[in-house]
Amino acid sequence: MRTALLRGIPDRVPLQELIVDRTIQAQFLERPVQSIKDSIEFFAKAGYDAIRISPKATFKPPDLSKGLKTDATTQDVERTWHSEGKGLVTDWKSFEKYPWPKPEEIDYSDFETARHNLPGGLKILAHYGDIFTWIWDIMGFETFSLALYEQQDLIEALFEKVGSLIFGMFKTMVTYDHIGAVWYSDDIAIGSGPFVNPDVFRSYLFPWMKKIGDLAKAYDLPYIYHSDGDLRLLLDDIIACGVDALQPIEPKALDIRELKQKYGRRLCLIGNLDLEYTLTRAAPEEVVETTKSLIRDLAPAGGYCVGSGNSIPAYVPFKNYLAMVETTLKCGKYPIAIESC
Repeated sequence: MRTALLRGIPDRVPLQELIVDRTIQAQFLERPVQSIKDSIEFFAKAGYDAIRISPKATFKPPDLSKGLKTDATTQDVERTWHSEGKGLVTDWKSFEKYPWPKPEEIDYSDFETARHNLPGGLKILAHYGDIFTWIWDIMGFETFSLALYEQQDLIEALFEKVGSLIFGMFKTMVTYDHIGAVWYSDDIAIGSGPFVNPDVFRSYLFPWMKKIGDLAKAYDLPYIYHSDGDLRLLLDDIIACGVDALQPIEPKALDIRELKQKYGRRLCLIGNLDLEYTLTRAAPEEVVETTKSLIRDLAPAGGYCVGSGNSIPAYVPFKNYLAMVETTLKCGKYPIAIESC
């Protein structure tokens, strides 16, 4: 995995996901998945080189999560809507009253558990994210957008508060044993381009991403970044933050083959199997062929990991997920020879 993330040629094409839903993990293990120990077993047996682990911290209190919506396929999981209008922090008074997480209350117990239960070779992907997302969600997107022009001092304070808390988490995570890479996630774009003017990210978010990148380099760790959407206007900035690998290369937003040609020497590319059709509605045979084509076109020179164009939610048919995994393990050995696998 490390070799691929640093754009080298590994012994095989790695598998990589931000999330594999526990219902999928349970189908693979043929038993319930209820703990980090269970997930460690899944990622090891499924052929992954690492498991993503995040600290437990609460930036959003329950009363900001009104309007729960039941998950598409299960009744025991609930999803929430992001706040679009007025959120909980709209001025200095509400900023001061907001129940920010305290560094000493952040829970790293999953790292401790993993440290004592990792099988040989499996690494930890030290993950957290959403400096930008937490801020606009706490404010409400409309309020956030107006504040960019009318309350810039408040915006600066919010990025300092949230950024310092999350950067502090990364400073703690990298001190644990068996860390294989640092992973920061934060959706900053949609299919048509960035959520806001790129200069907003350059002023407020990218300095924090650069701090995380500098930290990763200080510990000799690859740096992965996740964002959906069309990032072409921002890719040079993202790379300048020290990012080594980009995930998930959403098919409707980015042409992964064009990205490989233009940025392949500067970025490892992760993902790109379509969630809107290939992984969710196609036959397993089509998943096999799509996976093969990605390996054939992107993997020969290294710097590519197979994965979805976002994550693996519960509504992905297990047979399709398995088709992607098994094809990668079968056809991803170097030197790449798709025609004979």
